[in-house]
Amino acid sequence: MTGAGGGRVLVAGVGNVFLGDDGFGPEVIRRLLAEGPAPAGVRMVDYGIRSLHLAFDLLGVERLILIDALPTEETPGELVVLEIRPGDLEPAPFDAHTMSPAAILGTVTRLGEQLPPTYLVGCRIDTAFEEIGLTPRVAAAVPRAIEAVHLLLDRTLAASPSPSSSPSSSSPSPSTPSPLSSPSLSSSSESLPGRH
Repeated sequence: MTGAGGGRVLVAGVGNVFLGDDGFGPEVIRRLLAEGPAPAGVRMVDYGIRSLHLAFDLLGVERLILIDALPTEETPGELVVLEIRPGDLEPAPFDAHTMSPAAILGTVTRLGEQLPPTYLVGCRIDTAFEEIGLTPRVAAAVPRAIEAVHLLLDRTLAASPSPSSSPSSSSPSPSTPSPLSSPSLSSSSESLPGRH
């Protein structure tokens, strides 16, 4: 499923809807698309497990918002919003059917391109059993994830530099991953994990 817009900003949901909470990203995208057309210049796509497709779609994208389930033994349903930079990615092998964020984003650099400014909106999962549907705690995080995506889009579109502006003028200085704060979000600073 694809939203309207030219694709300057890509909002990508990833995950396997047949593995319970792993379908968090696709569900958030489904709800966002149900709200109506995406803003101009924004493309919203449910990539499911099509990792190679997403990696190639990132070529030429100016900003990425990645929505994904986070395998963890910590609090299920906790929402995490992180700014991701190339140095934050743990090495991970690429598999066309594995949606590890580290593998997907690392493939962009292997294709000779620079990783666009990237934000991860992730939810810590409860289970990833072979079943369709989110568990209650993860389902309850979907509206908060939608709010986080809207907040990121508002900030991104408001801060978009003019053609004569320097690209670095609106980018934060390199550092560790930067959580974005919102009254309804709990956030963390960490390296991207591999999946399963």
